[in-house]
Amino acid sequence: MDDEHRHGTCVDAWMERATKGLSPERLVHAFEQAFGALWKRALRTLGPVTLAAIVDRVLSTAAERFPLFAGLEIGATGVDCRELRERAGSQHDLADGIRFVLVEYLTVLGSLTAEVLTPALHAELSNLAPEDTGPDEPHGDPGSAASDGEDAAS
Repeated sequence: MDDEHRHGTCVDAWMERATKGLSPERLVHAFEQAFGALWKRALRTLGPVTLAAIVDRVLSTAAERFPLFAGLEIGATGVDCRELRERAGSQHDLADGIRFVLVEYLTVLGSLTAEVLTPALHAELSNLAPEDTGPDEPHGDPGSAASDGEDAAS
């Protein structure tokens, strides 16, 4: 599928830039930041109920393919990864699962909106800077960046 390939290319570029060589804990944190940014952008257009239903579908599909992701839950600013963070240290398919969730999310949103949101979502992911914290520094609230100044409309 052409659209799915475009979403995969965008996610791959972000992962190469922002997640290469990260520990499992920091990889989960980067995923939370990325998903939170995408959630915030889509929320402006779709609203919380619609977006939660879409994310629920994406998480269900991801859990079928990557059982490690069965513990993901919908939070106020995107995905709550507490359980994933606890289990991620011993999992080899963490990066593949993260890629799958992000591509699936972009694909479903694109399909449901006739790709109207795709350019903005791709830009959001492309503009997301890699995290600058060191391995021993606290990360703070993983969803806090996604909740600042949240707009209700685009």
